[in-house]
Amino acid sequence: MKYETVPVTPFQQNCTIIWCEDTAGAAIIDPGGDAARILERVEKYGVSVEKILLTHAHIDHVGATAELAEHLSVPVEGPQREDQFWLQTLPNQSRMFAFPPVRPFQPDRWLEQDDRISVGKLQLQVLHCPGHTPGHIVFFEPQSRVAIVGDVLFRGSVGRSDFPRGDHNQLIGSIRERLLPLGDDVLVLPGHGPNTTLGEERHSNPFLVDY
Repeated sequence: MKYETVPVTPFQQNCTIIWCEDTAGAAIIDPGGDAARILERVEKYGVSVEKILLTHAHIDHVGATAELAEHLSVPVEGPQREDQFWLQTLPNQSRMFAFPPVRPFQPDRWLEQDDRISVGKLQLQVLHCPGHTPGHIVFFEPQSRVAIVGDVLFRGSVGRSDFPRGDHNQLIGSIRERLLPLGDDVLVLPGHGPNTTLGEERHSNPFLVDY
């Protein structure tokens, strides 16, 4: 699996473009905004976008989804259904955070724990990791040992849990039960900030060192 991280919006959210080296089939994960910048990177690599994937439904992760899905004529998959209420509040979210107007949308496919997603010849595993939002999911590509984790885990920190239906204990449980068992060598691509590994976070993240 090849990938590029494209920071977008004033929140510097990490939109991730992944693609299969054999087929050039690609997916855009968490297009929070700046659609033109994302499309520019897609064109640079000459890949063919097959779908848009969402880890969760906060506006800085989904703001350009409807625009890109319409422009590229591709389906939207994810997050898990419990984030539907966040999608319904996108107009309010856009006003609250001074984003361009964003209309509500429905994914073509809600995702659940252990679902599989094809991107070219790649097979992504879905991990339901609630806590930051109730329907937050993580995408894991086992061959390259890469996890795209949205706002669940960051280098030296974890996601916020003070939003509606957030739950800190549930978040830590998701990390311990769903992410850390994947193995210390797994590369973590977070929704904000630099990449890390599960091993680094297991041993140095102050929220996880007692695990």
